[in-house]
Amino acid sequence: MIKKIILLCCIGFFIACGSSKPVVRTSKSSSPSKPVVRTVRKPVEKPSNPVKPNSENSTNATAKNEESTQILEATTRVKVTTALVLEYIEKYKEIAKKDMKEYGIPASITLGQGILESGAGTGPLSAQANNHFGIKCHKEWTGPSVKYDDDEAQECFRKYNNPHESYRDHSLFLVTRERYSNLFKLDKNDYVGWSKGLKNAGYATDPNYPTKLIGLIERYQLQKYDAEVLGINYVPNNVASIDKSKDIVSTNIDLHQVIKGDTLYSISKRYNISVEDLKKKNNISDTGISIGQKLIVK
Repeated sequence: MIKKIILLCCIGFFIACGSSKPVVRTSKSSSPSKPVVRTVRKPVEKPSNPVKPNSENSTNATAKNEESTQILEATTRVKVTTALVLEYIEKYKEIAKKDMKEYGIPASITLGQGILESGAGTGPLSAQANNHFGIKCHKEWTGPSVKYDDDEAQECFRKYNNPHESYRDHSLFLVTRERYSNLFKLDKNDYVGWSKGLKNAGYATDPNYPTKLIGLIERYQLQKYDAEVLGINYVPNNVASIDKSKDIVSTNIDLHQVIKGDTLYSISKRYNISVEDLKKKNNISDTGISIGQKLIVK
């Protein structure tokens, strides 16, 4: 009996070994026959401080752009100290005198326009493009440029390597254009005629441009540089004298500095002068006045 059992076991063993099918051991820990595919999604990076359309950051950015545009459109609104203006004059007076000798443009006009248009070198165009006179590209300009909102959005303005190039280009700009030709027929020290002529020829759209320019020239006595170039004696006018130690202006005639809420009518009543006389004294063609503007009232 025992021999039969052993014989049967041997037969079963040989049958199993001769089979073509593999012997597979299964286990709970074995891997499945099909591969497992995992889909990995790229994480979306969220900013730690998301900016919403109406957020404070967006508002501040808009405010900065608007502020830049306002400064460009009215450079006289740039707040500068007397000391800063005097520093600007000292820095560029020799260039203005040299250009007067070469091109015939009064040094007082060149310096006055430089102060007015550039905010004594603090305006955005002068800081970023070395453009001290607000000169736009025009058709003939092939040099570098910058875009700023002025009379129209994103207008093209000339960019220079340094302020000296801007001063030289300002002189060439006036000399080579027919519309400014009558200015060169004026006396070399006629800064009043030049100031009015620049506005009439279309250099600026501000109706108060001549008044502002004349006011700067007389306040800082820029006409003395015209006299130096012409070799004549300079007699200071009595419109204004500068107190450098106190950074104020003292006057020998009556001047009124425009403040918020002022109108030509209210000023005329305060100083017992007619509106028409007030406009005539200050070369004002309409009723537009600006805060900080100084008006002759006597």
